[in-house]
Amino acid sequence: MPSPVTVVGGGIAGLACARALMPAGGAVRVLDRGHRPGGRMASRTMRGGRVVDIGASYLTASDGSAFAGVVAGWVQRGLARPWTDTFAVAGPGGIERTTTGPVRYAAPGGLRSLVADLAADVDVRREQTVEQVRPGPTVDGEPVAAAVLAMPDPQASRLLDPATADRLLGERPWEPALAVVLGFDRRCWPADLHGAFVHDDDTIAWIADDGDRRGDAAPVLVAHTTPGFAGAHLADPDATAPAVTAAVTRVLGLDAAPDWTTVHRWTFARPTDPRPEPYGLVDGIGACGDGWAAPSRVEAAWTSGTALGRALAETT
Repeated sequence: MPSPVTVVGGGIAGLACARALMPAGGAVRVLDRGHRPGGRMASRTMRGGRVVDIGASYLTASDGSAFAGVVAGWVQRGLARPWTDTFAVAGPGGIERTTTGPVRYAAPGGLRSLVADLAADVDVRREQTVEQVRPGPTVDGEPVAAAVLAMPDPQASRLLDPATADRLLGERPWEPALAVVLGFDRRCWPADLHGAFVHDDDTIAWIADDGDRRGDAAPVLVAHTTPGFAGAHLADPDATAPAVTAAVTRVLGLDAAPDWTTVHRWTFARPTDPRPEPYGLVDGIGACGDGWAAPSRVEAAWTSGTALGRALAETT
């Protein structure tokens, strides 16, 4: 059997890379350390079996892009839905105005369901922890046709030898974030709130109405913290729930406290300076994902993975 192209990381970039390779007819597999593919398009099952998006908040699609065609297919099949083009802008003292932009898309089944759709006919091997990727290339000592690292730079660097990491990735910092889910017994925020960008607040940067974006009107908010607040609490993220709850209450003017909260830590949430190049490739080892194809967003991750997969299809 020919050596497979091995993609390490089962997020949207890794799955897009694998799917771009498949038409070329070579063997390709995706190794992911989680129970389910998804990466930072993560959704977690909460109270009552309801899924909540705790990673990316939504996706956009540039007019006429290849990704726009993918999103249109998801919408046609009911996997994605146009959510809104309008968000609130708030400061520490409350909501100040609204701002409009491109249509944001959400997923009734959670954004992870879209990655699962990409993975449907891909050889994805779950709960597979990779220890090292070396020139050759090899993955944990096994020769492969090519190796792809579809993950944040700091995680990819840990798998590489220093020389390869420097050539492929260089030094680019990533910011942390905490996603705090707040579940209420009723909706107690403005009826027209879809989400709110929060400026000049030490604790939170963004609040999403998860019931609104999912389309089921569940009384659930998801707040994402500022990098500085997250960085100061990475060792004990659960302890931040009261401070984040207080910040959300202040910004939205809530008259009720949440019935329950849960916190998810993203040590590497986003790159501070994503590269304009779509991917990196050095001696058969490639890198793709959020750190490439600036600006950092879901579309960029898909574009990055697809571009790398097509390049490898021509050379392996």
